[in-house]
Amino acid sequence: MKLLLVLGSDITFDNISIFLKPHGYDMIRYRNVQKAMDNIDEIDPAGIIISAKDYPRHWKTMTRFVRFSRSKDDCPIVLLKGDVFPKDESNKAKLLEINGIVSESLSNPVEAKKIQTFLAGNKEKRANSGTIQDKQNQLGFVFSHPLNEKLITGTVKTISASTVSFEPDQRELAENIKTNTEINDCSLKIGKDILSPVCAVRRAGKIFSLEFLSFPAAEKETLDIYLKNNPPPERKTRQKAAS
Repeated sequence: MKLLLVLGSDITFDNISIFLKPHGYDMIRYRNVQKAMDNIDEIDPAGIIISAKDYPRHWKTMTRFVRFSRSKDDCPIVLLKGDVFPKDESNKAKLLEINGIVSESLSNPVEAKKIQTFLAGNKEKRANSGTIQDKQNQLGFVFSHPLNEKLITGTVKTISASTVSFEPDQRELAENIKTNTEINDCSLKIGKDILSPVCAVRRAGKIFSLEFLSFPAAEKETLDIYLKNNPPPERKTRQKAAS
């Protein structure tokens, strides 16, 4: 059983290994969050432990990425918190379907036991049903509300080089977002890659239409390659007719 640990602290890694290795887990550790995300499908972990203390921003990005293709039942995620962990961060963890939060110090044996509890159900499930189905080609999109920072998840309906249409899972969370609002905190999952475009809302309602304003570095190329390899149905029809 593979367990993915994204930790900066050697001491924390040693402490976790001491009480989890006897339970049959094979520990795979990364210090770099991006590298961990790049290899998530190859590793196919039974669970993930990530330090919010070491990665106060990137734990959210990684959790979004994992949840695009793995539910909290398929792949439990345990978050390690530092001495300071605001309530709004706990609320975000809940929205992102983190399975549990424990203190990184692990000074209390009860805290250590919690990690085993959060991981135990999936260990049994995997033993009976095998590995998770690979979903590399799945599209996903999530963004933070520009005013209250609540995470808005949903389903990608269509995507092009310039826009994405998106149906929120909970419409009430997005009701007060106005047309032409710029949204900086977006995550677009394409296969194994997760992109961070800046978008603007061009249509709001049951279905949102968002325009891509910019992408960091060479991320736009990832979208272009995906669209080239996965043209919309009507484009496929025209291509077939032309040939």
